[in-house]
Amino acid sequence: MKTYLSFFRMRFLTLIQYRTAALAGIATQFVFGMMYVLVMRAFYGSSDAAQPMELSQAITYIWLGQAFLGALPWSVDREITDSVLTGKVAYELTRPIDLYNMWFMRTLAFRTAPTLLRAIPQLILTLFLLPEEYAMTAPGAWNFAAWAAAFAGAVILSTAITNFMQAMIMFTVRSEGIMRFLPTFVTFMSGMIIPLKFFPDWAQNFMRFQPFAGVMDLPSQLFCGSLNPGELAWVLPLQLLWTALFVATGRAFMNRGIRRVAIAGG
Repeated sequence: MKTYLSFFRMRFLTLIQYRTAALAGIATQFVFGMMYVLVMRAFYGSSDAAQPMELSQAITYIWLGQAFLGALPWSVDREITDSVLTGKVAYELTRPIDLYNMWFMRTLAFRTAPTLLRAIPQLILTLFLLPEEYAMTAPGAWNFAAWAAAFAGAVILSTAITNFMQAMIMFTVRSEGIMRFLPTFVTFMSGMIIPLKFFPDWAQNFMRFQPFAGVMDLPSQLFCGSLNPGELAWVLPLQLLWTALFVATGRAFMNRGIRRVAIAGG
């Protein structure tokens, strides 16, 4: 285990150096977040119909999504995919380690380091420095505790999904197909574009229990109070179930890919 933790540590320390990129990301996500907040306020102001979330909850949900965008499995680690496409993976296969576990720990760093650099300043800004009508609402103690547990589950699930996608690279000539497909699909299914509670009633069961709800929508609902803290009793097991499925499937694809991978060169 110490070996794999060292892979996480090295990758984390490397990624946390990109502070300029983090500042650019904070500015970008703040602009997009404010646009979504203005749209949401206009939506609520244009109708007297009952909505599935209070306006303050919806605004909090939006800012959480922008702060933790980097934790979503909407991209893959270029260093890992390039190692497959260029043949450098051959060096990793000669090491006396489990390739899947090594990739998993590196991907966990990839999902957490850039996210922390962006999320902490953005949460401070949107919780304390914005006018009240545009700001996040701080959660209660139990909601925060439930969110923290669900967010930990979300990061592990997101890492498992990302690693599954990286294992799929072994069966492709180029990675552009997956890279183009992931952002739109993941942001839509995770609730980044539209909170999943706003989908029609007939779609609610599917949207709530599909895997991408567990990486953003469900933890955010626990934070903003549209789900009670007690709902963690089914949210966390759901995240762990999907994590186990993606880990098992990703490992199976990787083992099959290793047997068929061809390395060109001398």
